Amino acid sequence: MSTLFTKIINGEIPSYKVAENENFYAFLDINPNAKGHTLCIPKKEEDKIFDLDEETYTELMRFSRKVAIALEKSVTCKRVGVAVVGLEVPHVHVHLIPLNNMKEMTFQHKVSVSKDEFEALAAKIQSNL
Repeated sequence: MSTLFTKIINGEIPSYKVAENENFYAFLDINPNAKGHTLCIPKKEEDKIFDLDEETYTELMRFSRKVAIALEKSVTCKRVGVAVVGLEVPHVHVHLIPLNNMKEMTFQHKVSVSKDEFEALAAKIQSNL
């Protein structure tokens, strides 16, 4: 059975896409810790990050770095935090979270973002890639 993220990749579930290439997909988290919170995922379904083969793992980190650099240019923040937890969806995902304080890194802190804000953020990040 396809994961939620595979359904997003396949266009079965809408997303605010930030970046995509042959093997990876990045989109805004719809329940963000901070405005601009982005998820980077491999298109190949894998539950745990360290179960990825070394090449895919390295390429995911390279892809995530590229997105993080664009994200930092797009959202006012002190830095972009990185987290890999993986308990919510059984599909590898790297969280890129714009940070101004530590509470934004906790997954109990959430912010509201309107549809228009999501669309504008996705477009701005894309333009900085």
